[in-house]
Amino acid sequence: MPANILLVEDEPAIQELIAFNLTQAGHHVLRASTAEAALTLVKNALPDLVLLDWMLPGASGVDIAKKLRADERTRHVPIIMLTARSDEQDKIAGLESGADDYITKPFSPRELLARIKAVLRRRAPQMTDDAVEVKGLRLDPVTHRVSGHENTIDLGPTEFRLLHFFMTHPERVHSRSQLLDQVWGDHVFVEERTVDVHIRRLRSALEPTGHASLIQTVRGTGYRFSTQA
Repeated sequence: MPANILLVEDEPAIQELIAFNLTQAGHHVLRASTAEAALTLVKNALPDLVLLDWMLPGASGVDIAKKLRADERTRHVPIIMLTARSDEQDKIAGLESGADDYITKPFSPRELLARIKAVLRRRAPQMTDDAVEVKGLRLDPVTHRVSGHENTIDLGPTEFRLLHFFMTHPERVHSRSQLLDQVWGDHVFVEERTVDVHIRRLRSALEPTGHASLIQTVRGTGYRFSTQA
């Protein structure tokens, strides 16, 4: 599934090469050459993943990673560090700053794409193309089809994204504002009660196959996708 990737790299030739390969793989790429530009882009809209060069003008990639991890809004954004440093101590420093993975230059496009896929599968499973199935409810992001006990379920695009997020993050309670950020995007300004409308539509669509009860209301907090009563 295409991801919005923020590429923070100050070497123009390397930035162009990486951006080209990410775009060819279907991802949408935002570019920044400095720490300040990167933080401004993140402030405007959360990316699905950050590719972060270690050496940058103004502040290091490690400094940016620490800032992203210290902020509640950006704490869970996956980060992959890009660096020419291959020392074990440097790798440890990069990972301790909050990076999810560390890739040493030079690297092949195939390796980079594989690392991105692995990190997204681990940290943001809703961004992958993997089909998910729970209690006979199956969702396939590639074909954009949903079925319950092999019966087709028709969902609108927002309900599809909402269900995909729920199914890839089971047993966790999500507030309305968290769902807005994750499903609609934190740069989209809609009322929190909009979530309730789409939850009702989703439950209504899941009712015929007996899966509506998987979407649970947690009073005073938000919603949860759970197989437990």
